Amino acid sequence: MTLLQVMPEDEPGSVLLRTEDRETITAALDECSVTLRGWPLRGTITPGTSQEEVLSRYRAEVGELCAREGLGLVDVAQMHPEDSEEWKAQAAKARSAFLEEHRHDEDEVRFFAHGTGCFYLHIGARVYATVCTAGDLLSVPAGTRHWFDMGPRPEFTAIRFFEKDDGWVGDFTGDPIGQRFPRLDALLQTRAAR
Repeated sequence: MTLLQVMPEDEPGSVLLRTEDRETITAALDECSVTLRGWPLRGTITPGTSQEEVLSRYRAEVGELCAREGLGLVDVAQMHPEDSEEWKAQAAKARSAFLEEHRHDEDEVRFFAHGTGCFYLHIGARVYATVCTAGDLLSVPAGTRHWFDMGPRPEFTAIRFFEKDDGWVGDFTGDPIGQRFPRLDALLQTRAAR
């Protein structure tokens, strides 16, 4: 289930809002010009599900979104857990790369067809930790400072949308703010404890 936790940028241990209520999450993000929508899930994603199969399942939704928002490039990012030491090292490296605050020259648009990931949106003097799960479509405006946590054992399949070939390239701020905030696993542990 989708989760939003809002914290002051200078006090990561203080929670201003924590909710799994879809309407409350959507309204809070709308105030920041961030859009959260949902698409129906189309089948189970397994480690053997190809990028082509994922895109085929969502062809209508992808086509409509691309036409409406002028998005020209679409791909699929996938991570499925393995027990090999090589995979664990690759997963740790991938996780670390996205934990640094950055921004993009175009909107960041992601649809989670499977699994979980957390976008930390640094907007004004607050951080909006937005845990996305299967069925969530998140659109973050260009220039929004943010970072992403895929967790210690990443498992997700996300359709990514871009305007241009280099739309995914991040402009890193150099601010270590992401190191001070609770990681995805801590947010989910707190959820389980409630």
